[in-house]
Amino acid sequence: MTAAAIPVAMRRMLRPRPLWLVLPAVALLAVFFLFPMARLFMLGVQDPATGAFTAEHYVRLAETPVYWRILGITFRIAILTALFSVLLGYPLALWLSRMDSRRQAVMALLVLLPFWTSYLVKTFAWMILLGHRGVLNTLFVEAGVIESPMRLMYNELGVVIGMVHAMMPLAVLTMLPVMNGIDRRLTLAAGTLGAGRAQRFWLVYFPLSMPGAAAAGLLTFITSLGFFIVPAFLGGRGQTMLAQTIISQVQELVNWSFAAVLASFMVAAALISIWIYNRFFGLSAISGGASSGDGPAGGKLLRGVGQRILRFMAWVSGPFDRLGARDGADGRGFAVYPWLAIAFLIAPTLVVFPLAFTSAGSLQFPPPGYSLRWFEQYLNSPVWISATLRSFGVALATAFCATVLGGLAALALARSSSRWNGPIFALMLAPMVVPRIVVAVGLFYLMAQIGLVATNTGLIIGHTLLAIPYCFITIGAVLKSYDWRLNQAAETLGAGRLTILRRITLPLLRGGVISAGLFAFVTSFDELTIAIFISGGLRTTLPKQMWDDMFLQLNPTLAAVSVVVLLIVTLILLVAQKLQK
Repeated sequence: MTAAAIPVAMRRMLRPRPLWLVLPAVALLAVFFLFPMARLFMLGVQDPATGAFTAEHYVRLAETPVYWRILGITFRIAILTALFSVLLGYPLALWLSRMDSRRQAVMALLVLLPFWTSYLVKTFAWMILLGHRGVLNTLFVEAGVIESPMRLMYNELGVVIGMVHAMMPLAVLTMLPVMNGIDRRLTLAAGTLGAGRAQRFWLVYFPLSMPGAAAAGLLTFITSLGFFIVPAFLGGRGQTMLAQTIISQVQELVNWSFAAVLASFMVAAALISIWIYNRFFGLSAISGGASSGDGPAGGKLLRGVGQRILRFMAWVSGPFDRLGARDGADGRGFAVYPWLAIAFLIAPTLVVFPLAFTSAGSLQFPPPGYSLRWFEQYLNSPVWISATLRSFGVALATAFCATVLGGLAALALARSSSRWNGPIFALMLAPMVVPRIVVAVGLFYLMAQIGLVATNTGLIIGHTLLAIPYCFITIGAVLKSYDWRLNQAAETLGAGRLTILRRITLPLLRGGVISAGLFAFVTSFDELTIAIFISGGLRTTLPKQMWDDMFLQLNPTLAAVSVVVLLIVTLILLVAQKLQK
């Protein structure tokens, strides 16, 4: 190489490449996600006194039946939640997939609103509905359906109802893109060959939608593993889940090593579930891509068993073909269930509204009268206002940081064809896959050592970790339809990279970027898990204050606060729906 060629080669090596844009997000995840997770898992195999490697914590777990019982309860409730979420959500997703894009967007908003509504608000609503003197028992007793109130809460039934209500929107929103991508001409072709409605569905449509249903089951199962809000309020001692035990080990017993062992079991369950799903369907199916069911685990034996089951289902459903024909070609008579499902998703939160305006000193349904006293009490309370303002401030900062970092990462992967794209993509989604309770505990252990507990900075970092995947996915989806020839045309006219980004790319992606920021804002504004640990009892956020008050006593002030949270989330979602393409 000549002396003149060396500077040229150096400039080429140092020239900014698209993948470099992902470095800020990777740095944040490396420091505040990967490193804390690694340290947390190391605690499980270390002696707290000497630091030497030991297996005593795992031996303790193996020798203590109560923890195995808690593990069994956690997996059973998570499996039931995933199963019922998919079974109840599949007909609703199918109904939505048959609509035109404009109507589907409007109806999907009814599913999206409960999805983004705070778990605390939804749990509070179910406590009002399922309580001993709750709405359902009151209505049933007064109607003469039952003589005495039923036990709908503080048992597994109440926990499963609350968790299915929380996870069903996630299942629907996961299955819907896969169903939208199915070519309707395939079922029409089957019909022209003499296949009945049941055969067209079970033998043609359902196998094509199976990757979406399996992905919905995977995501709802993994998310359910880390639940603690719903079982804490709707369950009893017999429904204690793994996340509640981890919180107890950290906050009450200060046993970090055993908490790390329990957290490692939760993460291992999530990773094993992802591995099984990938072997059968392929992770690309989660985003609506092609299935990889032709792999080793998706071989002839599995497909043969599945086809026999589907043929049996088609044979069993055959007699209903005539019933469907009476309802018309599109089966309008079967549209009753989707509306019932939407009512199931929306009705619980609507019950909170009349109770927020009650004139009574306690929660009574129906309210004896109406008053604004509970909103006045909320607005005149320094504790509630301080928590609200802090939540707004942290959420705004989180929205900015997560949108910038997630947007740059999405832009980097959209413009790069590097072999690092796959690992980086997995890293960007990792905070959404790992149960939040594990992220919160690992982050708390790190921040307690560097002095970020009970600080707004600590809350912003923690919330940004959780919000980055949503921003990354939202902006990445918009970039899929972006015409990069516009950038090339600008380059030929002499525009620099920053000018192209500022004058062309960002204006065209404005809707997706703003939507990503709004979703990040909602993620932070409603977040509780990180706040329980990082707030330290001093920097209380609105969800953390609600959590504390719900443990003390259910009162109309909580209903008023829930209404405020619902209105804020609804307004943000409406704006996001308006801006998003």
